[in-house]
Formats: sequence, structure tokens, C-alpha cells
Amino acid sequence: MAVNRVPVLKRCRSLGMDPIFLGIDKKSNRQLKRSNRKMSEYGLQLREKQKAKFIYGVLEKPFRNYYKKAKQMNGMTGENLMILLESRLDNVVFRMGLARTRREARQIVDHKHVMVNGKQINIPSYIVKVGDVVEIKEKHKSSPRYKGILEVTGGRLVPGWLEVDTENLKGTVKELPARDAIDVPVDEMLIVELYSK
Repeated sequence: MAVNRVPVLKRCRSLGMDPIFLGIDKKSNRQLKRSNRKMSEYGLQLREKQKAKFIYGVLEKPFRNYYKKAKQMNGMTGENLMILLESRLDNVVFRMGLARTRREARQIVDHKHVMVNGKQINIPSYIVKVGDVVEIKEKHKSSPRYKGILEVTGGRLVPGWLEVDTENLKGTVKELPARDAIDVPVDEMLIVELYSK
């Protein structure tokens, strides 16, 4: 399995984004050396795509597949792409506050701690649907790991399209997220322009 081993803060700096969107509270004090150089149109489009891939932890091939799927759906391709990425199981676990970062959420799903509608699912890219109940397995609920996670994520805002019961480490997908409910600093129109060349 391919793993991105680039240091997170370094990558955030190169993409010009705040690490807070990844669930990381650290800040980098270093400045980017090439900040005064003008970027080409292609460079801007590529950077937006790299941002989206980095935030959601998706590699190139699956990302292209999401784009193809988004193109076939009704509505605007860019918005559909963001909704698909936001509906991934690892992202939903992160949004519910059951993981500090999306990477940790991915690991929790990989390690078979998560159940959707009572079935164990260990595929981070699983797309949740409206009405799905996502919860941590009963035998892992008492583990100190989740107590620590809830202490960190307790103050985090849960998006309106999710309903979360932190006591029982479970949540329900009330509706699919609308684009304006997704607080990710990505201009999806540039990604659509890049792929439609």
C-alpha cells in the first residue's frame, strides 16, 4: 500500500494551507522561499488538486476515479467531487470527533474498530449513505485511546449533516453534506478545469 511520508507541516507550507484543516494544532514558523513567484494557471489548478488529495489522504488513481464518478452524477461536477470525498468513512469518523486527524481515522477504520449499520467495515474509502449509523465496536469503546481522543476533539464543531452521540461513540448520517457545509479550503472548479483539459 502506498503511503505518503512527507512531513505534514512541510506539505501544508508548500500548499499554502493551515494545518488546522487536518486536525493538527501545530503551526510552522518557517516561510516558503518561493512565495514571491507568480504561478501559472496550470500551477494553480494542480495545487488545488494536490490540496484536496492531501487533506483527504487520497492518492492519484482513486482521486481520478472520484472525479469520473462525480462527473456522472447529477449537478455540478466540482461540488459532487467534494461531497464524495466528504462522504468517505474515514472522513466521517474524523468529522464525528472519533479521531484527532483523518490519518488517525483511516487507521481506526483499517484496524477494524468501526461498524456501519452493525456491520464491521475496514475500508476507509467506503462511501456512507443517508441514514447510515457509524459506531465504534463495543469491545473498543472502553479503551483509553478513545477517552484521549474525545478529550482533544470535545470542543470541535460537528457538521450539521451528522448527528453524534459521544457517550456511546456513535453517530448517524442525517443527510449528504452540501458544498457550503464543507469547510475545506479547496477551489474545486480549478480541479474540474484541470481534469477537463
